Amino acid sequence: MRIVSLCPSNTELLGFMGLDKHIVGVDKYSDWPSAVDKLPRLGSDMDIDMDAVEALRPDLVIASLTVPGMEKNIAGLQERSLPFITLKPKSLSDIADNMIAVGEALDEPERARSARSRYEDMLAHYAELSRRAADKPSLYWEWWPKPVFTPGGGNWLTEISSLAGAVNVFASDERASVKTDWDEVIGRDPDYILLAWVGVRDQLVKPESVGKRPGSERMRAVAGQRVRVMEESLYCRPSPLLIAGLRKLGHMLHPELYPPYDAEETERWLNGQ
Repeated sequence: MRIVSLCPSNTELLGFMGLDKHIVGVDKYSDWPSAVDKLPRLGSDMDIDMDAVEALRPDLVIASLTVPGMEKNIAGLQERSLPFITLKPKSLSDIADNMIAVGEALDEPERARSARSRYEDMLAHYAELSRRAADKPSLYWEWWPKPVFTPGGGNWLTEISSLAGAVNVFASDERASVKTDWDEVIGRDPDYILLAWVGVRDQLVKPESVGKRPGSERMRAVAGQRVRVMEESLYCRPSPLLIAGLRKLGHMLHPELYPPYDAEETERWLNGQ
């Protein structure tokens, strides 16, 4: 099989399922698993070079609709009559369902079921740890600062927050992505402010900038120096790599309950070892 992946979360899903050896081309942002580093890059996940995709003679293209604007990639695939499936995960269960969909499309049902079981077992393990957490701090996740965008109750980060023994302060808003303002964030006064700016490298996000925003001095997270930069690659992509982010977050919030994050052990798990 010759597979093309059009966004990082799809590439990560394929890697988790052990199908990365069949990938022949990826978008320019895919960075896990490492096997994709030497593959042809087909452009931004929002602006794929369809001529380059066609030239790779794919047996299947894994497309996505996780971000508004990706629709034109679908149109390009249809115009060229390229074989494709489209994934649009919003929740942790959607990611599990996507494994089955990919397995069916590639005639790998057993592999898909095994990957799904491994993934769901880990979620169940963290659900049990979360039930043991007596104190559940409130979290404000910031996807973008101006205008403010944050995940709501319909997003995977609300679930990740819960599994880490915490609560997303915007969980009551049923939308997956919420456009709001800084005054609203101040009013919800979270225990932690977690900065995961979409498309921005972690090193470029400055947590001290939050303290310069109007009214921030009144917030518990700022006063308690609980403003953190979180890896965009571990929290902003709907893929099994969210489990790595969950492991980090759980230990950060409840070090007495959640085990320390072990990068090598996590990598082995992601690779099915």
